[in-house]
Amino acid sequence: MSDLKDDVEIFELKTNRIRYAIFKILPLIKSLKPDIVFSGWGEISAFLSFFIPFFSKTKFISRETNVVSEHVKRKEILFFYRFYDRYDAIIAQSDDMKNDLIKNFGISENKISKINNPVDFDLIDKKLKHKIDLPFDSPTKNVVAIGNLTYRKGFDNLLQVFTFLKNENIKLYILGDGRDRDLLQKQKNELGLENVFFMGNQMNPYPFLEKSDLFILSSRYEGFPNVLLEAGACGTYALANNCPGGIDEIIQEKLNGEIFPIENKEEFANQIKRVLNENHDSEKIRESIFTRFNKQEIIHQYEAIFDSL
Repeated sequence: MSDLKDDVEIFELKTNRIRYAIFKILPLIKSLKPDIVFSGWGEISAFLSFFIPFFSKTKFISRETNVVSEHVKRKEILFFYRFYDRYDAIIAQSDDMKNDLIKNFGISENKISKINNPVDFDLIDKKLKHKIDLPFDSPTKNVVAIGNLTYRKGFDNLLQVFTFLKNENIKLYILGDGRDRDLLQKQKNELGLENVFFMGNQMNPYPFLEKSDLFILSSRYEGFPNVLLEAGACGTYALANNCPGGIDEIIQEKLNGEIFPIENKEEFANQIKRVLNENHDSEKIRESIFTRFNKQEIIHQYEAIFDSL
């Protein structure tokens, strides 16, 4: 909230579950009569699609956040994707996401625009100036992973990878929290991983990324992972699991990172050791991300869709 500009008006819906927000969003649309409704949360976007015909003077845009067939399993939510084609425009963040909507949900291709997530370099550079105490050891190679502690993020696989690195001078710091924290902590203890540390949520993760020797994305699937963009914006090389969600649109092999299947855990561990023994140009990594995903370039693409409606 503190990063929003003063001219952004916020409506607090005061609901304890995101799915119940739809019952407060609909009256708000009716009273405000906006020219455009922009929805950026998949579950709410699905529910909202059913009600679009009731607001004939308003244009509706959905920004999908996941590869839906991978992410949405509940039948009551999938039901509403039958009406998803009612949107005037749909934004997919990656080719994987776009193709999934066309193939598995029958969305008209001409309604879908692919726009990658942007990176706010100004914000990241500002937060990098805020020095924080890091737990890193300088003689040690320090690896960072970031995400919600859920099955989707694949940290259980990453912990198994680190069983092959117990005797290496490598430490893993996992930033984030979530419902699987206790399970992952138990797994760590059972595997005897004294080189793995759960750091919880961090208000400013960017110094962790900037000072780490490697960033790892272990997800089973993604939408279009902001954290992979942010790692590159901090000049940090990445090793990412070969999963759906636009990973190959971000990674430029051997420049800002590499892709390798994490299911082969011992070989993934070998890849970590190899990468950590190489030198990578942090400025070229930053440039790789900036030239393709800087916020001004992405904003222009969004403006073009708004203007077209």
